[in-house]
Amino acid sequence: MKLKQRIVLLAILLVIFIFTKVFLIDNLDTSAANREDQRAFHRMMAGLRVELVPKLDHTLQSPWEIAAQWVVPREVYPEETPELGAIMHAMATKKIIKADVGYKGTQLKALLILEGGQKVVFKPKRYNRDYVVEGEPYAGYDRHNAEVAAFHLDRILGFRRAPLVVGRFVNLRTEIKPVATEQLLSTFLTVGNNTCFYGKCYYCRETEPACADGDTMEGSVTLWLPDVWPLQKHRHPWGRTYREGKLARWEYDESYCDAVKKTSPYDSGPRLLDIIDTAVFDYLIGNADRHHYESFQDDEGASMLILLDNAKSFGNPSLDERSILAPLYQCCIIRVSTWNRLNYLKNGVLKSALKSAMAHDPISPVLSDPHLDAVDQRLLSILATVKQCTDQFGMDAVLVEDRMPLSHL
Repeated sequence: MKLKQRIVLLAILLVIFIFTKVFLIDNLDTSAANREDQRAFHRMMAGLRVELVPKLDHTLQSPWEIAAQWVVPREVYPEETPELGAIMHAMATKKIIKADVGYKGTQLKALLILEGGQKVVFKPKRYNRDYVVEGEPYAGYDRHNAEVAAFHLDRILGFRRAPLVVGRFVNLRTEIKPVATEQLLSTFLTVGNNTCFYGKCYYCRETEPACADGDTMEGSVTLWLPDVWPLQKHRHPWGRTYREGKLARWEYDESYCDAVKKTSPYDSGPRLLDIIDTAVFDYLIGNADRHHYESFQDDEGASMLILLDNAKSFGNPSLDERSILAPLYQCCIIRVSTWNRLNYLKNGVLKSALKSAMAHDPISPVLSDPHLDAVDQRLLSILATVKQCTDQFGMDAVLVEDRMPLSHL
C-alpha cells in the first residue's frame, strides 16, 4: 500500500474514532444519566407518603440535630429521608416554649421556639380551602396550606431546596399567650368568641387580624434553617415592579436573558438554571410573587436558590400566570434532569403524587381538587413551552446537562 493511501486510510479511521466517541460514547453517557433519573423518580415515588411518627429509630440524636445535618450547599434535605416523618411529627407536636412576632416581611407570621430550642415560622390560616383569591396573581394574604403543598411539590420535583413544612393546630390561649413576648401579646384581641392576633409586619393591621376557631388556630410551621448557614438575599432578575403602568425590563425586552447571562452570578455556575427550575416550580403553584430570593452567604454563585416563602401560591386555580415562566421561555434552557422529571409526572401522575404526599399532614386535605387539577394542567403548559424552545433551537441547545455532586459529610 502506497504511503498516500495509508495516510488516507489513517485519516478515515481517525474520523470514525472521533465520530464514535462523540456520538456513541456521549449517547451512552446520556442514556445512563436518563436511567439514573428514572431510578431516582421511582425512589421518590416509593417514599412519597410520609407518616408522622413520634420516634426516631437507631439514633440518639434529636430530630432537630438530624434536620440540621441534612443541609448542604445544594440541598436542604437528602434524597433518602427515613427520619422525615419523625421530624415533621416533632414540628407538629413539640411544646412551644416561646412565641414572638415574625421576622421582617409584609405578611403576618409568628416565630416560635419549640422544645429543644428549634425555631419554626408559624403562618396562620386566613382562607378556607375553596376560597378563590381574585385580582393580581400576587394578591391576598399568605396561604398557610400553600407552604405545605409547595414543600411536597419540591420533594416530588426532586429539587430538595425548600425548608421542611408541616401543618399544625395550636391553641392560642393555652400554647401561645402564656409564652408570648410582650410585643406579640400586645397584638392579641377577641372577635366574637374567637381569639385573634395581627402581629407585626408591613401590612399587619389591627383591623385585619387572623382569627382562630375559638382558641384553636390552624396554620403551617416551617423549619428554620440552621444558623451555621446564614442567608444572603438577592433581587430576582425577573422580579416585578409592583407599580401600575411601569414594566420591568424583562416584560418588554425579549432579549433580556442575554443581558442576565452577562452578569454575576448568572454568567457561570448553576444559578441561572436554578432560576429556570424555580420558574417551573412557581408556575406550577401559581406563585407570581418571588421578587427576591435567598441563597447561602459567600457562596460565589454555587449555592442553591432556596425555595423560601411560597405562601402566595394556590390562590386561584383558574389563573395560569404565564409570565412566571419568562425565565424559561426567554432563556430557552432547562436541566435535563428537570425535563425528565416533568415528563415522568405527566398524564395525571403529578396530581396523584401531590395528593398522596400530603395525605398524612395534620391539616389534610391540604388543597382542594380544583388546585390539584390546575397543577396537572400547568405541567402541560410547561412541557409545551420547552417544546417550542426545542423546535426553535434544537434539543442540544435547550436541554442542559448539569448534575452537581452532593456531599453529606
